[in-house]
Amino acid sequence: MTNSFFSDYKKEIFLFAGLFLIALSVISTMGSAFGIRMLVEASCYAILALGLTIQWGYAGLFNAGVLGFVAMGGFMTMLVSYPTNPEFWDSDLPGQLGGVFFKLVVGIGLIVASVQLHRLNIPKKIRVPITVITSAVVYLVVVSSLNPVADAIESEAGFIGGLGLPVWMGWAMGGVVAGVIAYFIGHICLGLRSDYLAIATLGIAEIIKAFLKNADWLTRGTLTVSPLPWPVPQPIDVGFVAARAAYLSVTALLIAIIFYLLTKAYRAPWGRMMRAIRDNELSSAAMGKNVNGRRLEVFVLGSVLMGIGGAALTSFNGIFDPSGYIPLNHTFLVWVMVILGGAGNNLGTIFGAVFVYIIWTMSEPVALYIFDVIRNLGEAWFDWEAPSDLDSRALQARVFVIGLTITLVLRFAPKGVIPERIAQHS
Repeated sequence: MTNSFFSDYKKEIFLFAGLFLIALSVISTMGSAFGIRMLVEASCYAILALGLTIQWGYAGLFNAGVLGFVAMGGFMTMLVSYPTNPEFWDSDLPGQLGGVFFKLVVGIGLIVASVQLHRLNIPKKIRVPITVITSAVVYLVVVSSLNPVADAIESEAGFIGGLGLPVWMGWAMGGVVAGVIAYFIGHICLGLRSDYLAIATLGIAEIIKAFLKNADWLTRGTLTVSPLPWPVPQPIDVGFVAARAAYLSVTALLIAIIFYLLTKAYRAPWGRMMRAIRDNELSSAAMGKNVNGRRLEVFVLGSVLMGIGGAALTSFNGIFDPSGYIPLNHTFLVWVMVILGGAGNNLGTIFGAVFVYIIWTMSEPVALYIFDVIRNLGEAWFDWEAPSDLDSRALQARVFVIGLTITLVLRFAPKGVIPERIAQHS
């Protein structure tokens, strides 16, 4: 049985062994603190990539707004786990803010009621204007009520602060809220063509980022919120290496649990149904499968994982900065990880996440070293004076290296270095 396992997974074993040696070389060269920090961040990205691989690899759903779910996960862990702000809670501001949210809830109820007017046999030409007018009135009432309260919070308390709850609750809430947002996006867009989902997720991601960036009363906007608590002892208590190693053990355990559950689901009838819908939607629908319902399930599940991964990454960084969520880092890079590792293969996705993040992290120091060699050789041999901004260009090398990597993968391994394994039945 051991020989059979080795022969079946020989490629994966060699790839992960090589990845392990690369990680060890980085730790020995750059130091334990740097190397473990890189691995923690890579493990957080692995959770994001697993969320994307079940959306794209399992169901063929193109999510162009990973950033939005990552940012929402980070926001929720800040809101839930950051210490409370006494200046806010000891004033009458919570009551005023609660009144605004009460109006919002009533307004949402009125909008939902206007949408359900078809049950009273009211014609569509009447229902639509009622819904539009109701939505506009609710928006104006809520905004006019919120603005003075928000100004008062910013002037008197700075921002509302957090709830001071355990970090794991913040991670869980990050996944839940990301899943709720995904549900509404998917409920509207999954019945349409796939490009509508890409456009919707991209737009929603930018809306979430803009809201978090400008809601100073809620997130402090560009002023950022820090330091965020960890689920393990902080570096100030046990040192950088021990604290980061403990954090890595938490994220590694989380990845192991997610990997086990996703693998069981992939091999179950649910997984076979998702692959059937992905490969032939019309045939699946003809067999009585609820195509849109199953796609909505996998879209929500993937977004939940993105929210959890975003929460873990934000907690580790120790700072919530809405401006720090950018498409290159939190959407494009995750897609590169999934494509390189192998969409639909959970093991390949984890490999791709760690490998790509090592490349992403080490590109700058390696480029700096190469630039130093070129500068020294040029000065010694040709009396060449290097540009003053040569070192600053090293940061751009990571984009070039990632672009080159994904180009080579698409050319020589279009299905990823560890492609999806599909069982063949005789």
